[in-house]
Amino acid sequence: MTETDNFRAAMQRFAASATAITTVDNGVFAGLMATAVCSLSAEPPSLVVCVNRDATAHDAILRSGVLGVSLIPDNAEELAMHFAQAKGATRFERGNWATLETGAPILLDAPVAFDCRISQIYDGYSHSIIVADIQTFHFAESSNLDCLIWYRRAFARLSKSACLPESH
Repeated sequence: MTETDNFRAAMQRFAASATAITTVDNGVFAGLMATAVCSLSAEPPSLVVCVNRDATAHDAILRSGVLGVSLIPDNAEELAMHFAQAKGATRFERGNWATLETGAPILLDAPVAFDCRISQIYDGYSHSIIVADIQTFHFAESSNLDCLIWYRRAFARLSKSACLPESH
């Protein structure tokens, strides 16, 4: 196996939240599914989002300077599959999408969605590393929602029974 193959095999063992990364570019919605999203800072509230340079939405995200980050609810695997496989604006034909302050679409049914402005972009080899300052948070009306997980190249759900008990 090559180093690239080893890297891909190793990364399949990392479980991560399935997220829709979205933008609006000249009035047209664009987006992609991603797992490379993490918190950066609470002050100011910000995220790190890594976007593959080969993704069709990559350039639209950078041009627009805004993005939405929506965690996919664990009961929405069909929506996630559609969003991952569809092309262009057809990704948004399913789901309950809306815009907030920046105009980037967010999924209203997401356990949490972030409406962001890009503050910095770094070279990450095959990816752009985006620092996104959160402008607005949106929480789903149902507080019971968990997010869908991407693990071993498939969607998965978190098993509550598998969670470790809190230590006292």
